[in-house]
Formats: sequence, structure tokens, C-alpha cells
Amino acid sequence: MSKLFIPSFPKTCLNYQIPAKVENSPEVHPKSRKKNLSFIKKKEPIIIPDEELYYLCRNGSLLEAEKAIDSIFQQGSKVKRSTYLNLLESCIDSGSIHLGRILHARFGLFPEPDVFLETKLLSMYAKCGGLVDARKVFDSMRERNLYTWSAMIGAYSRELRWKEVSKLFRLMMEDGVLPDDFLFPKILQGCANCGDVETGKLIHSVVIKLGMTSCLRVSNSILAVYAKCGELSLATKFFRRMKERDVVAWNSVLLAYCQNGKHEEAVGLVEEMEKEGIAPGLVTWNILIGGYNQLGKCEAALDLMQKMESFGVTADVFTWTAMISGLIHNGKRYQALDTFKKMFLAGVAPNGVTIMSAVSACSCLKVLNLGSEVHSIAVKMCFMEDLLVGNSLVDMYSKCGKLEDARKVFDSMKIKDVYTWNSMITGYCQAEYCGKAYELFIRMQEENVKPNIITWNTMISGYIRNGDEGEAMDLFQRIEKDGKVQRNTASWNLIIAGYIQNGKKDEALELFRKMQASRFTPNSVTILSLLPACANLLGSKMVREIHGCVLRRKLDAVHAVKNALTDTYAKSGDIEYARTIFKGMETKDIITWNSLIGGYVYHGSYGPALDLFEQMKTLGIKPNRGTLASIILAHGLMGNVDEGKKVFSSIADVYHIIPALEHCSAMVTLYGHCSAMVTLYGRSNRPEEALQFIQEMNVQSETPIWESFLTGCRIHGDIDLAIHAAEHLFSLEPDNPSIENMVSMIYALGAKLGRSLEGKKPRKENLLKKPLGQSCIEVRNSIFTFTTGDQSKLCTDVLYPWVEKMCRLDDRSDQYNGELWIEEEGREATCGIHSEKFAMAFGLISSSGGSKTIRILKNLRMCRDCHDTAKYTSKRYGFDILLEDTRCLHHFKNGDCSCKDYW
Repeated sequence: MSKLFIPSFPKTCLNYQIPAKVENSPEVHPKSRKKNLSFIKKKEPIIIPDEELYYLCRNGSLLEAEKAIDSIFQQGSKVKRSTYLNLLESCIDSGSIHLGRILHARFGLFPEPDVFLETKLLSMYAKCGGLVDARKVFDSMRERNLYTWSAMIGAYSRELRWKEVSKLFRLMMEDGVLPDDFLFPKILQGCANCGDVETGKLIHSVVIKLGMTSCLRVSNSILAVYAKCGELSLATKFFRRMKERDVVAWNSVLLAYCQNGKHEEAVGLVEEMEKEGIAPGLVTWNILIGGYNQLGKCEAALDLMQKMESFGVTADVFTWTAMISGLIHNGKRYQALDTFKKMFLAGVAPNGVTIMSAVSACSCLKVLNLGSEVHSIAVKMCFMEDLLVGNSLVDMYSKCGKLEDARKVFDSMKIKDVYTWNSMITGYCQAEYCGKAYELFIRMQEENVKPNIITWNTMISGYIRNGDEGEAMDLFQRIEKDGKVQRNTASWNLIIAGYIQNGKKDEALELFRKMQASRFTPNSVTILSLLPACANLLGSKMVREIHGCVLRRKLDAVHAVKNALTDTYAKSGDIEYARTIFKGMETKDIITWNSLIGGYVYHGSYGPALDLFEQMKTLGIKPNRGTLASIILAHGLMGNVDEGKKVFSSIADVYHIIPALEHCSAMVTLYGHCSAMVTLYGRSNRPEEALQFIQEMNVQSETPIWESFLTGCRIHGDIDLAIHAAEHLFSLEPDNPSIENMVSMIYALGAKLGRSLEGKKPRKENLLKKPLGQSCIEVRNSIFTFTTGDQSKLCTDVLYPWVEKMCRLDDRSDQYNGELWIEEEGREATCGIHSEKFAMAFGLISSSGGSKTIRILKNLRMCRDCHDTAKYTSKRYGFDILLEDTRCLHHFKNGDCSCKDYW
């Protein structure tokens, strides 16, 4: 047993240190020194009666008491031991640490201070809030007894410095002093609150050796350590061996069961508790209710509240607050507010935590009217001085967009912590008032409130939301230098997502690499922010790099990450690898299925998309808007008109989905379904039926509808309906250069064919703003960009001859079977060779012996001539050409295209 004790060290006799003289004390005052000059024969020391000094201290006349003490000191008089003790006690009662320090400085008035007197001095400092002074006295004492250690441990306990309490116990053992049944519970409380179960076990063994296990207070404290530290088996074992168990012991073991998620067993213990004749008290019920709420079983917690009433126990403010907080944390915020009202009807007054919880619920729900009511209650019940209440109100008004009200609460708060400032700054940033947010950011530092990482991240997020990534990056770089705060993963995620949001994908990907080089671990948020930047034909290598990071960091366990990888691989041109990830997923939700189905439709593989849809239905997975839009589009592009119409009819009839633009919950727009249907009709040479469908669905105000309709009119050569579509498009987007260019072509064709034109024609000056075609291609990890009519040396000297050769060898005729020539770009005879032809030629020249795939990204719709050239090139040279334009992905292989010549 002795091995459990820490070895003792020889005590060093410490010289007692008298504190320095107190400033402005009478002993150093000039007038005081004059009073000491006397030609009268020196008298014997005068002993001032205890009653006089004690009276002055007890009645708050501390200045007079100080003068009297100084007078005694100057006369060389002495103070009785009992007087000194009474004076220290008066300091404790009045909380006067100033007078206590003066008494300490005059410690010499007492000839030989003993341990009791020193302990009293230590206790005075401890109880008056002078923990540092108390520790100095403690460390200077020549002798320390049980009461001294009790005073010091009590001082640290009052300051909630539980780890120091645990350390003091071990020092106490070194000093050869053992705690008693009064001090053991205090030390054990410290162990329980700081999670020091090892010291708790040590004390348990000491208690056994001292034969103190029969002391109920000590046993309950040991049990509480095991319970609060999560040691369920030790707590249960100790509890069962206790000879005597009161309600405190039962509550401790119940807490242990609840903390370990064993709530049913805890309820069973309550029944056992009753059999032993111990009625469960309010604390017992509160433990059970709190435990169920933490587990998310709010209904069971509410049932317990009703059950406790049947036991004659009335719920108090802690019961109601635990219930309200539990409902909020489990997403049942309206029910939490309803419970808050019931609390008032039950006649229970809320506390600050209750008010804060209710305001928090209003904040999340953004119900300003209820939040204002709770605010009124807080004012009436004088809770506005409560920091937590003030912070929650600032947060609530900010999230509800009432920044003036938030600022009023903010300005009225006498005490503000960093959370207060953060809430107000967040409110301004979310409302895009970055200037005001920055003013508060500077002011909080001027008021000696140090911004934390949340403050810095909030400011970065605000500037990103405003599109000012320059200021955001400046703050990002200053976090560690100026703020002396280390960046976290969220800081990197914000700046990366911001650059992607503002269209700077390359910079975002470079930041991702720097993040890893800086030894910050990307998380799922980082990956989900980055993958959309790779969802194009030029992102195939980058998506593999990100996938490698996912595997290294074991983020493939996150379902959303796997879904995003499936979608991104499909959009970057690798549908087969997307299918591989899909097959490897143990669980598949609707997003998983949609990612692959949409991917196949994007690649023009309509058969596999329809097969997946059938598998999905067989497994009982209900499709959503996105699924049905893809399936209708697949049927349309395959020419299955009747099947497509059946799917569209099933949206409302079978799947109970309203195909309406105003459907606000999913933000899935109706034109996704209708565009697919328009394509369906157009594909089948039914443009009149498509027009009737548009009118019936009342979606004439949607640009994608008319773009899809115009595609059908162009391919089937219907100039009248093409003019009708053009007029609608031009009225919807009169400043769109691409639309202006197409409309001008349609009007020119219409005039040539003698059609009447009622719409507003594009102005001639607007026609000068023709869109410039650009095509990008990746070769040897570098991106090369070509423009229509490119006159660079590479194009004129090298690529132009290749393009000329390709066009010369392609002996097809320039007839398109009645199709209208309506393109986003002008004819090559007037504007020069189109950019994608330069890109294809460059890809062929630069290809090595390995890859036989060319990937091109174009900013406009591909014209019919370039489309035919790509088909011919793929057949002649045996290359796969993947070209993504604004309409779809074209996969040219062996002379055919995945779009089936309809785009």
C-alpha cells in the first residue's frame, strides 16, 4: 500500500517573507515622522484595547482602523494575538483585502506568529479573492497542518481550479499530512471536475487504508469521481459494495449510467431505489431527463416529466431548462418554444440559461416576433445584465436581419466578451456591410478584446461573400502575423471556397496544395468545395489528385464525398470510373443514383441511364425532380416520345411531385422537366406540340425553355417558329451577345424568306459585340487557349496548315437537309477559323504515342461545320475527341458523336 504514496522530501525551513510596505502608509508619511519626535521621557508600550480596533473594523471604519494600527506600530506597541485574529476575521467579513495586506505588512506587531495565525492570514487572502497572496503565504510557512492545507485547497476550489486541487493533494501527502473526512470530499470533487480518475483511485486506496469507507460523505465523493469520469464499471462495483446508500449515492450511479448511454438501465435503477425505501428526488429526475435529452430521446424525457409529477415531485427551473435545451439540440425548436410557454403557465420563473435557450430557438427559426417577446421577458425579469442572454439576443437579431436592434442590444451591454463582438460582426458580414464589420473588428482590439480565429474567419467570409477576395486574402495572411492566432482548417476552407465562388479555380487549387504543404489536414468540407472546380473536361487530372488526398486522409468514409467524386468523375469525362465508385458504395441515396444517371445522360449513354432508373425503382428508391428530368431528357434524345410523356405525367400522378417553379423547398425549377419535354417534342419533329406544351405549362418567361425550343426549330428548318422563339429570347435577355447574334441571323433568314417580323430587332451597334469563341485544351499538364481567328505565330505557322489539310480531306457536302444555319458564332469566311479546330489540330500534333484522347473546353455552342470536322477527324486519326460546349458533352469516336447530332 505504501507504494501508492509519493515519496516524501526533506522539508526546507523557509524564512518568512514580510510584504513590502504599503504605499502611502502613515509610517512613511512626513507628518507621521514629526509626530514621533518628542522630548518627553519614553513611556512603556501602550496596549490598545481589543474592543476599540475590533469595533472600528466591524463597523466598516477601516481607515480609522488603519490609522490606529499604524499608530501602534510607530509607538512600538504590540497587538494581542486575539486582537490580530479578530482583525483578520473582520477583513474576511467585510471583504477588505486592502486592510488585510496592511495587517500582513504589520505582522511584526505580534512577537512570534504561530501556524494558526498564519493559517488565518492565508484564509483571509483566500476568502477575499487574493489567491496569489494566499499561495505566497502558504509557500512561506515554516509549518503547515491539516487546517492550512484545508484553507489552501478551499481557496483553489472557490476559484474552480480543480487541477490545482488534485496537485495540492499529492503535495500534502509529501508533507506527511493526511486529509480528514471533511477535506477528502473537497479533493475528490476537484478530481471529478477535472477528470483526474487516477488521483481518485489513489484517494480510494488511502481511504481504505485509513478505514474511512464507512463515512458516507467520503464514499459518495469517491463514487462521484468514477461516475463523472465515465468509469461505469468501477462506479457500479463501488456502489454495490457500499454498506449505506443515500439518495446522493443513487444519483451518482444514475449519472454514470446516463453518461454511458444506458438510460433504460438507469430507469430500472430508479425502481430498485424505490424498493430500498429511497424516494427519487428532484435531482434524480433531472439526471434522467437530461440523459434522455442528450441521447436525442426527447419524447421519453417528456414522459419522465409527467411521471415525476405522479411521484409528487414538481419540475423546477432546471428540469424545464434541460427539457427546452434538449428539444433545441435535437432540432425540435418549435416544440422547445411551446415548452417555454408551458413553463410560464406552470408558474416556474426562467433563469438566464432558459432565456438564452429560448432566444437561440428563435434565432435558428428566424421568428422575430417570438424573439422580441422573449426579449421583453428578459427585460422585465432583469436578465439583460446576463452576458449569455445579451449575446443570444445580438445573435438572434443579427440572423433575423434586424441589425439596428442587434446594435442597440450590443451597445447597451456593459460587459462584452469575444462572442458578443463576433455575433455583431457576423451580422454585418452576412448583410454584406463589411465596412461596419471591419470598424467593429478594429474597435474590439482597441478595447483589449483579442479577436479569436472565429472573428478572423468571419471577416474573411464576409469579404468573400462580397466578392472581394483581395481583402479576404489580406486578412488570411495577417491572421498569424498580426492576430497572433494560428489558422485552422476552416480558414483554408473559406479562402479556397471563396476563390472557387468567384471563378478563380486555378488559384483555389493552388491554395489547396499550399494548405497540404503547410501541414493542415483537408477535411470533407475542403474536398466538397474543391470538386466542383474539377467538374469539366480539363479537370480530370486534378480530380484524381484530390481523390488521392481523399484516400490518404480516409475521407472516402464520408458518404457526401463519394457522391461528389461520382458526379465529378462523370463531368470530367471519366464515366467508367464514376461507375466504379458507384459500385463500391455500400449505401446509395438518391444523390448517388442521380449522379450516375445524370452522368450517363451527359455522356449520351441513354440506355445505361434508363437501366439504372429501372434498378432504382426495383430497389424501392423514390426518384426526385433531378432523376425525372434526366430520364425525360434521355427518352427525348432517344426519340421515345410516348415513354417520355409517361414519365412526365408520373411526376405528379405517381411521385406526387409538383412540377412548378414556385416550389420553394427543393429549389428544383420546373424548366428542368419542361426543357427535357421540349427537347423530346423537338427531337420527334413536333415543334407545334412543343409550343402548345410551353403555353399550357405557362413557362414562357424561362430562357432555357426557348433555347431548347429554338434548337428543335433550327434542326427541323421551321423558320416561323424559330422567329417566334427568337422574339421571346430577345425580350427576356436583350443584352446577351450570344442571343443577339442568333436573333439577328434568324431575322436575316426570315427577311430573306419573306416572313413578317414583329419583334424588336437588335440594334446594329449591338451586333458589333459578337461573342468571341475560345477553346482550351490541356497538353502535358499545361492549359492552352485558342480564339476564333487566332493570329498567333503558333496558329499561323503550324496549326493553320493542319486545319486546312483536315478540311481539304473532308469531302462532305455543305448541305444540312433543310436545317437552318443559326449559330452563336459567325461563319469562318468572315470571322476566321473557329477556335476548336485550332485546339483539335494542336492536340493531334502534341499527342505522344500513349494517349489517344483529346479534351477540349469551349465557351460557345459548337457550330455544325466544326461538329462535322470533329467527327471526320476522330475517324481518320483514330482519336477520341471529348469536347464540352455550352450545350452538352460531345464524345466523337470513329466518326460518330454521342449527341446523335442533336445539341
